[in-house]
Amino acid sequence: MKSLHRTSTTQESLNSSAVNRRTLLGAALGVGGTALLAACGSQGQGASSSSSAASVSASESATASVASSSASSAAAASSAAPSPIASATGASASASASASASSSPLALAQPSVESQPDSLRCLVNKMRPFAQQDWEPSDLVEFYGHQLRAEAAKAADTMIDAAATDGVTLLVSSAYRSYAVQQQTYQYWVSVNGQQVADQLSARPGYSEHQTGLAIDFASPEGCRLEECYRDTLAGQWLVKNAPRYGYILRFPDGRQSVTGYRFEPWHYRYVGVQIAQEYVSSGAKTFEEFIGTGAAPDYASAS
Repeated sequence: MKSLHRTSTTQESLNSSAVNRRTLLGAALGVGGTALLAACGSQGQGASSSSSAASVSASESATASVASSSASSAAAASSAAPSPIASATGASASASASASASSSPLALAQPSVESQPDSLRCLVNKMRPFAQQDWEPSDLVEFYGHQLRAEAAKAADTMIDAAATDGVTLLVSSAYRSYAVQQQTYQYWVSVNGQQVADQLSARPGYSEHQTGLAIDFASPEGCRLEECYRDTLAGQWLVKNAPRYGYILRFPDGRQSVTGYRFEPWHYRYVGVQIAQEYVSSGAKTFEEFIGTGAAPDYASAS
C-alpha cells in the first residue's frame, strides 16, 4: 500500500491541531479523559433495545473542533461515521428496495443490533448499535495520522492521489475512533450543548460509524472544516462527483436527517467498496438506510 504514511505540511498542521484539541478535551473531561483519548460484534439474541441504546452512539468526529464551542463548530462535530461486504441479500434486491424507499417516506426502523461489523454493508446508526459495544477492527493501519481499515485506507489513498492530479487537496480530519474515544467525545458535547442538541451532532458511544474503521471526515486547505460550507470547497465538490468511483459514499446527505438521524455532513464519507458504491448510485437511494432497506433511524430508541 503506497503513501499511507505520507503526510503533507498542511496535513501535519491539521493533525497537530487535533492533538491539541485532544489535550483540551481531556482537561475538560477531567480525570481519565486524557488516557481514554490516547486510546460490530455478536451479543446474542437476548440483547434488549434498552441495553443497546445505553451503549450510546459513536458516529462522529471525536477529535474535530473540540476547542470551539460555537454552534457551527458543534454542528460540524457530528460527523462520524464505518465496514466490509456482508452476507446480506443480493445487490439487486437491495437496489430495488432502496429505489422504492426513496420514492416514499421511509418507515421507522425497529431497534436491533449490528451482528456483522466486518461487512462492507454494515449499517450502524441510532437504531443499530454494535452488539459488542467496544468492538474493534482487526485490520487497522496507520493513515495520515489516524487509523483506518486496510482496504478502506488503500482505496482512500488512491482517491487522494487522483484528487491531487486534478489539482484538489483532500485532507483527513478524522477516521477510526474507538468506543472509548467516542464516549468521551459524546459526553463533552452533552456538557457543552445538552443531550438533545448533542444527539443531533454527535453519535453516542457504540452507535458510531467511525468505530467501524470505514469512515473518514475530510478537510480542505480552503477551510470550512466540519462545516456545511465544506460542500462549496474544491475538495467537497470533487468528492461529491468522484468518491463513488473509489468506493466511498456521502453518508449524511442534505435534507435527510429524518432518515439518518444526523444533520448534513458534506465532509463525512463511508467506504462500502466500489461495487456497492456503484449499486448505491444506480439505485437512486438517497441514504444508506434506504439502500440497505432497514428503515429510518431519526432518533435513539431510548432517551438515555
